[in-house]
Amino acid sequence: MKRNYTNIILAAGLILAAAVMRIISAEMFIPNITPIAAVGLFGGAVIADKKYAYILPLAAMFIADIYFKLFTSINGFYGFDQLFVYGGMALTTFLGTKMGNVTGIKVLGYSLVGSFVFFAVSNFGYFLAGWNGYTISGLIKTFTDAIPFYKNSLATDLVGSVVLFGTYFLAKKAVGTQVQNA
Repeated sequence: MKRNYTNIILAAGLILAAAVMRIISAEMFIPNITPIAAVGLFGGAVIADKKYAYILPLAAMFIADIYFKLFTSINGFYGFDQLFVYGGMALTTFLGTKMGNVTGIKVLGYSLVGSFVFFAVSNFGYFLAGWNGYTISGLIKTFTDAIPFYKNSLATDLVGSVVLFGTYFLAKKAVGTQVQNA
């Protein structure tokens, strides 16, 4: 039982560190340098109790949004399309739950897919909010305008996956815990 709590605390700490990174990147006005898909994949892949696998990454996002709302001029809760951002996180977490035995090549592949899924879902929500109109050209503009943000997201998701999974497995090895799901 003690091992399970240690694993959950370790995983939660790494996920919350990503939430802090989200706050710092927003405060510095550097968009999308938070490994959002990496956080979802990590939670889904390493936390055995899938309830926590979904709750921890979503809670980390929610905590950051509360911080934005209460302490900054950044919109923490900005509208209907934000549901798609949270939905994209839930879908990347779901992908993580399907990873099975974690290997470097799986982390790479799932990171690429997870980053794209988050990009597609969150930007489709932006389109549905009507920011660029409800036409095919509005849909194309939404995704075209988002490409520079996607480049940042993809890069940080890849790096974030390496850092999250690598730190987790190194820390577990250092404390003598057998590497298995939390």
